[in-house]
Amino acid sequence: MNFSDILTVTLTLFAVIDILGSIPIILGLKAKMGHIQSGKATLVAGVIMILFLFLGEKILNLIGIDIASFALAGAFVIFLLALEMILNIELFKSDEGDTSGSIVPIAFPLIAGSGTLTTLISLRSTYTINDIVIGVIVNLLFVYLVLKSTGKIERLLGKGGINVLRRVFGIILLAIAIKLTKLHIAF
Repeated sequence: MNFSDILTVTLTLFAVIDILGSIPIILGLKAKMGHIQSGKATLVAGVIMILFLFLGEKILNLIGIDIASFALAGAFVIFLLALEMILNIELFKSDEGDTSGSIVPIAFPLIAGSGTLTTLISLRSTYTINDIVIGVIVNLLFVYLVLKSTGKIERLLGKGGINVLRRVFGIILLAIAIKLTKLHIAF
């Protein structure tokens, strides 16, 4: 284990996961569902990331999906989330009392999305599995703290602040989705 490598992996994953940038999405989902299961979302995202670290490329190859197609599918989900935020419409509907929003779209694709999963495969070519796993765990701890603090963040920003953040991050998210799409589609 090399501290410098762990730090690099942790910061790389932090930038890709971008949980701070996802706060408006999380607050919007919380408003729809009433409650985000922070522990459940974090645990499921962690399981997805660790499984994908070890088995992801093999599973995708087994079912005939390349990494680029997987990333493109994730970009479409991100695109739809961005449209929700910008247009203030509801595409991801949940039934009353439904907690699956803690899993989809929070655990996947928001936290453990195509960007995160493809980054894990890329990191594997340069860093040890131990360093990557530690980087994943550090990020999951931060994700859990952010998810657990959504009520405080919501009170701090107020309704107007959340609406502004939601639109701004919606446009950023839309741009990310378009960029990911452009990387995988030849125009």
